Amino acid sequence: MHLAAITFWQKLVQWDQYLFEKINSDWSNPFLDAVMPFLRNSIHWMPLYLFVLVFVLANFKIKGLWWFVFFLSTIALTDMTGTYVFKHEFERLRPCNDPALADHLRLLLKQCSGGYSFVSNHAANHFGMGTFFFITFRHILKNWVWLGLFWAGLIAYAQVYVGVHYPMDVFAGGLLGLAFGIAMGSFFNKRFGFAIFDNQHAA
Repeated sequence: MHLAAITFWQKLVQWDQYLFEKINSDWSNPFLDAVMPFLRNSIHWMPLYLFVLVFVLANFKIKGLWWFVFFLSTIALTDMTGTYVFKHEFERLRPCNDPALADHLRLLLKQCSGGYSFVSNHAANHFGMGTFFFITFRHILKNWVWLGLFWAGLIAYAQVYVGVHYPMDVFAGGLLGLAFGIAMGSFFNKRFGFAIFDNQHAA
């Protein structure tokens, strides 16, 4: 049983590396080479974060302030869990730091990020944000809330494309973000909620 588990893990790692090379090299093109490094840079999304903050505070006042507190808490929880529970435990090298990939990896950043690879905090944080947004706004913005998850998926994909994470890193990070986003979003709706949730409870 132990041997079977080791063999399965080895196969999973091989598949992960194979898919990484497909995304990082075989499925690349000049357009994505320009777009993906931009997408994964959190600084470029600061105007969006500011817009969401102003929108929530302007429309929901005190509840909007609590929404922002929960939103930040979701990011903090995913980031700390990704770092201290997973990265420090598994200590998996990033692909851009792996000597076995040095001769054929395409690193589209100026340098390889520090730290370990599993899980991807970028994926965890952004899926946490996207899921929290989805849970708390799904009855207000309807289908538009799916954009938050699509955005998170693009950023997670970009992490693999630019060469700093394996697919399994971003997949696991995405699941971590989903878990915290659902938990925090559901708790916010139950404890505070926006007007539409209050109306539903009253009905």
